[in-house]
Amino acid sequence: MAEETITTDVVVIGAGPVGLFAVFELGLLDMKVHLIDILDRPGGQCAELYPEKPIYDIPGLPMVTGQDLTDRLMEQAAPFNPQFHFNEQVEQVEKQADGSWLVVTDGGMKFNAKVIVIAAGGGSFQPKRPPIPGIEEYEGKSVFYAVKKMENFRDKKVLISGGGDSALDWTVNLQPIAKSMQLIHRRDGFRAAPASVNEMHKLVDEGKMKFHIGQVTKLHGANGQLEGATVQLNDKSEVEIECDTLLPFFGLTMKLGPIANWGLNLNENLIPVDVSTFETSTPGIFAVGDINTYPGKLKLILSGFHEVALMAQAAFRIVYPDAKLTFQYTTSSTSLQKKLGVD
Repeated sequence: MAEETITTDVVVIGAGPVGLFAVFELGLLDMKVHLIDILDRPGGQCAELYPEKPIYDIPGLPMVTGQDLTDRLMEQAAPFNPQFHFNEQVEQVEKQADGSWLVVTDGGMKFNAKVIVIAAGGGSFQPKRPPIPGIEEYEGKSVFYAVKKMENFRDKKVLISGGGDSALDWTVNLQPIAKSMQLIHRRDGFRAAPASVNEMHKLVDEGKMKFHIGQVTKLHGANGQLEGATVQLNDKSEVEIECDTLLPFFGLTMKLGPIANWGLNLNENLIPVDVSTFETSTPGIFAVGDINTYPGKLKLILSGFHEVALMAQAAFRIVYPDAKLTFQYTTSSTSLQKKLGVD
């Protein structure tokens, strides 16, 4: 059955800090937002690469971590009920006869929106491929770099490789539905939340899964279907593991990705914009944050926040072409305060 097309005012591509603040600014002007991100959680680079690293140049917050900033932005956006679609990458953008946009993801999701806002930072995060010979043959069939639907892994013999949050989270979450679960990491130390690590060890102690210290060196199978893997342990000995699914979580790299094929003008893999609206060379598509470029551009989160405020004003005129836009302050406007749930 074909995926139902989701209709919304605005599709925001990227759920990092600038994309999250876009929800707030667009929401104040009564625009509904769906956000699409290739990661499995909000926060973008802030939350994925330096969740505990302090940031010192956010106005009003002398010091805030990447994760704390994400949490605060999520709280600020909450009154506008943004809809998130994680583990999805936008593959196709197509202009429709009525002037709206059809947005299609690699997972087959379809959106119809009057406005597109690209808030993709330096591009999309792409998973790092582990150095295992011939792994390409299995990708998309029995080797996956993201979990888009947990149900796809029911009754599978799952091997997860990695030591970060994604590896530990999915080990714990998939274990109850997998036929078998095994985790492999090159050392007995993790870059994941202690609660997840403790839960994994508890599952091992209860005999519900296995944990190996080492690394996958060979894959075995045919026609893209995995049957097992050779693992080299830290003492250089090798063991054979039976598995039909491998989930490698080796971190992420930044690439422009499909954006390069959307017909936008590009300048060294950045998108030039009109600084009065932050609209791209294609009417109806805006770019905010680190993905855009203009004279004097500074790649700062606070600059992205400013860009979002001006973008929202321009987007309003596309979403509501016959409406009058009245500028209001949240400090004094009772209508804006009502939207925010302020008593």
